[in-house]
Amino acid sequence: MRAYQDIKMNNISIMKRVLRLAGKASGMTSPNPMVGAVLVKNGKIIAEDYHRKPGAPHAEALVIDKTGEKAKGATLYVNLEPCCHTDKRTPPCTKAIIKAGIKKVVIGMKDPNPKVSGKGIAELRGAGINVVSGILEEDSIKLNEIYAKYIMTKRPFVILKVAMTLDGKIATPEGESKWITGEKARELVHKTRGRVDAVMTAIGTVKADDPQLTARIKKGTRDEGQGTRSPIRIVIDPEFEIPIDAKILNTPPETIVVIKRSQKSVSIGDPSALGRTRRGEPRREVRSQKLEALLNKNIKIIEYDGERVDMKWLMKKLGEMGIASVLIEGGSSLNSHALEYGIVDKVMFFIAPKIIGGKESFPSVGGKAVRKLSEAHQLKNITLKRIGDDILLEGYIK
Repeated sequence: MRAYQDIKMNNISIMKRVLRLAGKASGMTSPNPMVGAVLVKNGKIIAEDYHRKPGAPHAEALVIDKTGEKAKGATLYVNLEPCCHTDKRTPPCTKAIIKAGIKKVVIGMKDPNPKVSGKGIAELRGAGINVVSGILEEDSIKLNEIYAKYIMTKRPFVILKVAMTLDGKIATPEGESKWITGEKARELVHKTRGRVDAVMTAIGTVKADDPQLTARIKKGTRDEGQGTRSPIRIVIDPEFEIPIDAKILNTPPETIVVIKRSQKSVSIGDPSALGRTRRGEPRREVRSQKLEALLNKNIKIIEYDGERVDMKWLMKKLGEMGIASVLIEGGSSLNSHALEYGIVDKVMFFIAPKIIGGKESFPSVGGKAVRKLSEAHQLKNITLKRIGDDILLEGYIK
């Protein structure tokens, strides 16, 4: 059996260890939560593990399997309430815990999943197991904030990322924006991409920068256990202007293009039909050919009605596609659009020690200005970190 380092044996220290284990699977378990488990007996850790990906064994089952009969009489530490339902690919953990003869379970947070939400704890207590809940609860909630929102609303958790100068500019009047922030900040952005299901941008950014929006993490900077998964890319492109040779269309993995529905268009399942009307035929023929080319590349198309895409409607569509988290990396217009529709949960503002100045420079958030300070978007639970020469401000929209 593996020899474990001596640690201070109390609920807080062991739960911190559990959370570190769970975090090793960051970006790999969606739409499942990140869960770690530690099994302690006679003052010693006898097993520890974490859930790695959907469909794989849960952390609780892994540590029980590792120890077998030695799990009897042990204490299990887990950051999320053990599951108790059968509507999934793996068996309920509560049954395995009871069968193993575990005498005590220490939990970080209740599972917000309505199918569990206290039922797992009740089942364990009903079997005579001592259950302690709420240990490092805030840390546990933050670790699985994406899972919590998605499981309760079926809408993705949305992070708005902005890289700006000290005076709030994201580009010069000529549109130059590479690179406002330093290398360390850019490395963190790539890691963040690797932790979300999708990255959203707008056609202006695609045309100006031709980005890939993949998670490119340098060797030696990857967090322990972190995979190399890149997110789905989503491009808001009302007039369907995206170039066929854009990197975002020709670099794995999947890309979704969100376009305004042509007033006389038929289903995009039959793109060639878009060119059948005589009026505006050349333009419609080009649109038809582009649609066909993109569909042949396995690019997904989402069409919307009206002049502007309803971001709440779009989040519902993405949630139905199983997308649990979205990182917005756009320009002034998309940033304001997302805030205006109230879809943003969290912000990441990278602030570089630079000043551009000028009315013609691009602000971090465009759109209409609020007329009263009381109407401003306010943040809560703010943290500040130094990332190289830059500052990262993170917070949650109230």
